[in-house]
Parts: sequence; structure tokens; C-alpha cells
Amino acid sequence: MHMLKAVVFDDEYIVLQGLREMIDWAGFGIELVGTAGDGHAALDLFQSCRPDIIFTDIRMPGMDGLELIEEVMREAPDTYCVVFSGFNEFEYVKRAIQLGVADYLEKPVTIQSIETSIRKVLERIRQQKEVSELVREKATLDLLLVGEEAEAKWRDSFGSDAERICGVTVLASAPEVEISPKDASYTSVFVRNGQERIIVIFHYGTPMPAFWERLDHLFEHAQTPIGYGKTYSRAADAAISYREALRALRSAHFLDARGVFRFEDLGDLAEAPEGMTEREEAIILSIRTGNKAALLEQIDRFIQWLQVEKLDLAVAEHEMLKLIYLAVEEERKVGGAGSSAKYDSYKPHIEFGEVAAKGNIAKWFRSQIVQIAEWGKAGNEVTKPNSVARARQFIEQNCTRDLSLLEVAEHVGMNPTYFSVLFKEEVGESYIKYVTRYRMELAKSLLGKGLKVNEVSEKVGYHTYRHFSEVFKKYTGATPGQYKDQLTCEK
Repeated sequence: MHMLKAVVFDDEYIVLQGLREMIDWAGFGIELVGTAGDGHAALDLFQSCRPDIIFTDIRMPGMDGLELIEEVMREAPDTYCVVFSGFNEFEYVKRAIQLGVADYLEKPVTIQSIETSIRKVLERIRQQKEVSELVREKATLDLLLVGEEAEAKWRDSFGSDAERICGVTVLASAPEVEISPKDASYTSVFVRNGQERIIVIFHYGTPMPAFWERLDHLFEHAQTPIGYGKTYSRAADAAISYREALRALRSAHFLDARGVFRFEDLGDLAEAPEGMTEREEAIILSIRTGNKAALLEQIDRFIQWLQVEKLDLAVAEHEMLKLIYLAVEEERKVGGAGSSAKYDSYKPHIEFGEVAAKGNIAKWFRSQIVQIAEWGKAGNEVTKPNSVARARQFIEQNCTRDLSLLEVAEHVGMNPTYFSVLFKEEVGESYIKYVTRYRMELAKSLLGKGLKVNEVSEKVGYHTYRHFSEVFKKYTGATPGQYKDQLTCEK
């Protein structure tokens, strides 16, 4: 939490000095930014400093404390005011309470009474902050679910901060994940929708590659997938990013994978053929990702739906055959032109009538979908080792520039999400970790050859020294300069 700013106004110099020196303001998380001895100087100080808390005497020359508070409440109604009042100043105190002061103290004020008042104000600020956060969370959730129609209320909940926001990205995860709220380049809001944990990142500037890399490193060891929606410039488009994040998360679940999954990297995993129901889509997605356990579960759910709905046999036939042919299309995408021969004599619409007469429809349907999925998987297995080997070679040849997972996946002709899972499975570490390790080992070698740190930073693909230094220190325990000095000493 940032330091709160406070000012003290009193026409008695000894009071000002005593409160300045005897109160441990920093210990309360408060910075005393100024004092004033008359009402006009106090108003000027307020307008220049915009403090969070004002301590003021009711009686002051020039402009008394009540007039000052009225002006403060007009200009900044969220300011917390504490007034000092003398004996028999009941009318002043009554008016101060009507104006909404946070507390009032009888003079002479003591260190103890001031500290008690500070604690009281801080508790009110904490409670107000909790209420504001709840309002902000509710407004943000509405923005995700409704979109443009909820934007006005969302802006109200953010206040002046809303004007600074120039981009929004939504992340979705099952359990709670946290990102630092301290970075000046964004603010994040955490919301829940059922079992989903949603992180909405509102950007104050265009997010740079270093931002995404830090975020990816943060989630690298996550025990669950985190789906990223795309970044949009309009706050109202948070609803689109939210749907994309959920779709990325769902695809990752079918891949039985962990860590970061971006919607823009999903390729055909993110595409739902027009008119496909959610049940059908779940089965096709299971086929695409090669997750047999999920496929069997979704097939059983589909069959259960057919049975619960008590569909007419002709309707059930249509639903099953539609899915079988959708599955065939998916397998052809994977297997290419050579896979067509498998289906020259494949006539499921004829087989269905024969099976229906024997009463084994559910078992037959399950076996057809699984068989088609196995054909597609067999085609993938042949290309696995060669694809990963070519990917590693491509990474090593191009590590001196920004190199996204998407570009590497396209180079080897694979779906980015499937490639990400396959890479980790074959290599034993994630794509990001592999690239970082390769770059850092190369950097160590180049530093050992006497190259300057800035030269090394560029040669291993980091175009800002600060970012390179952060990653290098995290990897080796020393900054590039310290590491170079250690090598010199050892020689």
C-alpha cells in the first residue's frame, strides 16, 4: 500500500512542532507533507499537496477550520478530516460532524489522543478500501459478462484511474493465482465466476515483450493451466478477452497441460465449426488434443445425453453420424492427403442400421470415435521426435532475437499449444525455460570470452540491459558485471 499523505493546520507553533516531531508518522504508513498556521496558507497547502488526511484546529486566523473543511469537502470529498476543538465549542463541533469529519479531539491535544485518532482514521480507510474493492470487483465482473453496457458503472468504480487505462487482458485459471499489483504499468483485479478464478489486467501503457516474459516466468511452475485472452484497447472488450481466456483454459485442460496458454496461439484448437453444440465441440477438442481419457468421458456424456433425452432413433442416428464425420474431418487435418485411403471403404451410415438391429449402438459409436482418434494420433506420433529436434535447432539459430513459441511451432508445422505440451514432454522442461537456459549459458560463455555486457545482452536476444541483468541474476545468482568480475579474479 502506498504511503498516505497528511497535513497539520494549527495557529499554535508549539502544536505544529510537537505533532511533527513526537508522532511516528512513518510507523503508521503516513508521510507528513506539510503544516500551516493560518487558514489561507492551509488551503494553499491542501490544493498543492492533496493530502489523504487533514488534522486542523477549528479556530484559525484568515479562514477558520470549518470554512477550510467545507472547501476541502467540495474539492476532494474523499479526504479524511480530524478537527481540534476547545472547551465550549459545541456549535463548531456539531457543524464539523455535519460536514462529515472523521474524528474530533478536545484541546489540548495529546500524543496519545492523536495516535488513537490516527488508528481510527486508518481503520476507516481500510474499511472504505475493502468496500471500494468489492464495488470494483463487482463492476469488473459485470464488464466481463455484459461488456459495453456495463462500462459506465465500471468507470465509476475506477474513478479517475479509468482515464489512464489504455488496454485490458483477461487471464483465467481454476485455483487462485496471484500477480504483483505493484507494477506501475498496470493494475489487476481478481474476480470469481463460479469455480473460475479470473485476473483482469488493466494496462496503463502498451505492454512490452518484457512484461509478458515476466508474467510467463511467474506462472512457469503453476500446477494448473492459465488461459490468456488477447489484449484489447477498449475496456468494454474485456468481455471478448474473457471468453478467449476461458476457451484457452478449456483447451489446456483437454491437453492435460499446465502453465500459460494464449488464445492467439491455439490455432485450430480455438475454432469451433459453425453450428457445433458444446457436447460435440468437447469431443472434437478431445480428439484434437489427443487426450483419450477426456475423449472417453465426453463420449459417455454424449451417449448419456442421447439416453436422457429419449431421442427418436432417426434423430439419434443423425447426431451420432454427424459427430463421426466431424471426427473424420479432424483426423484428415492431422493425417493429410495420405489419410484419405483409410476411408475409401468406411461407411458408418450403412453400419449404423446393422448395429441398431442388434441393439449395440452406444458401444459401436464409442468404438468408432476412439478408432478415428487413434488413427489421427498415430499420424502425430511419427512426426514427434523430428519436430522437436528441428525446433531446438531453430531456437539455437535464432536465439539472438525475440523468438515466440508461435513462430517456432509454425516453423515445424505444428499447432502451437500441442507443440508446447509436446516440447515439454520430449525435452523435460518448458519452451520458456529451455530458451532462457540456452540464452543464459550462451551469455556466460560470451562473458568468459571478454565481450562487454551490453554486447552480450544483444547477442542473446535481450535488447534492454535491465531485463537481461534481471534474468541473468535470477539464473546465476550474480549480475552480468559481477559474474564477469568473478571470472577475472579466478584468472
